[in-house]
Amino acid sequence: MQCQTVLPGTECTFWGKQGCIFTGGSCQVVIENCEGCERIVDGTIGKVCSAYPAPDRKWTGGICNFATHVKVEIKTEDLKINPLKASKKASGGGGKKK
Repeated sequence: MQCQTVLPGTECTFWGKQGCIFTGGSCQVVIENCEGCERIVDGTIGKVCSAYPAPDRKWTGGICNFATHVKVEIKTEDLKINPLKASKKASGGGGKKK
């Protein structure tokens, strides 16, 4: 259904026949961690997130999974590989023959 209060005319999963069913009855304004995100839109109460109605909850456990301005680097470890063992694994030879 479409929101009628904070973002009139946009699709909202929290809008029902009785109005906004989200906790507090409305979306909440963005917090400082959200600044720079592409999902911020201007609503009737100020800047709100277009993806989630409570931005502060998304940041409590770490980085918000909707954040477009934060890039997460995945660290990979370079393992030392024994070339002799690697070639045996690649060839499928177990070394034992009956």
